[in-house]
Amino acid sequence: MAVAAQSDVVFSIVGYPSDVRHVLLHPSSGALSGLRPGGVLVDMTTSEPSLAVEIHSAAAALSCSSVDAPVSGGDRGAKNASLSIFAGGDGPTVRRLAPVFSLLGRVNYMGGPGKGQFAKLANQITIASTMVGLIEGLIYAHKAGLDLSLYLDAISTGAAGSKSLDLYGSRILKRDFEAGFFVNHFVKDLGICLKECENMGLALPGLALAQQLYLSLKAHGEGDLGTQALILALERLNNVSLEKA
Repeated sequence: MAVAAQSDVVFSIVGYPSDVRHVLLHPSSGALSGLRPGGVLVDMTTSEPSLAVEIHSAAAALSCSSVDAPVSGGDRGAKNASLSIFAGGDGPTVRRLAPVFSLLGRVNYMGGPGKGQFAKLANQITIASTMVGLIEGLIYAHKAGLDLSLYLDAISTGAAGSKSLDLYGSRILKRDFEAGFFVNHFVKDLGICLKECENMGLALPGLALAQQLYLSLKAHGEGDLGTQALILALERLNNVSLEKA
């Protein structure tokens, strides 16, 4: 609240929707309670679209604005200022913040309040199945006796190439599971996706499968590893290890 009272724009990025609610909307210590009229809250946490709409309404009631602006790109995107930013809120407010967003990456205006969150959740659904495909391909290539470095290089320029492969392929082969994005947070994101799918009457089996595999990592105490640690779940399932390749 003290920081908000001295700021025109307040950015937040925390772990879970409950954290977002506490940091921004708590009646005595939340950022909104300290923000001056005309101020803007920008929440970059991947969170619930309905909460983004709630924050927008609460801000408007105090003559302030809010933008939901979750990001994608992992640790490398943050370090290289190449994040993809999904912005939801009032168009003029998002455009006014464009110079600030440009310091972090590329802003994509998705529509009104909550639309940034919906876009990020769709992004996570896409990544979930992409990661499962990447890992299953590696397990299959290993079992077939292929050189995995040559295999990844070969598919990188074809239809199977992806940002996930670029970010995590070599890390997986090096057994580098340091988190660019935590398993715990991905499980949170996929849980929100499944909740939204239920609200929409959607059945997305690839998303559900990915969530179960990532939950198995949490069950093995691997929630603080990066999402590329999914290889560990598939190795256990198939009683193989790429480490011994």
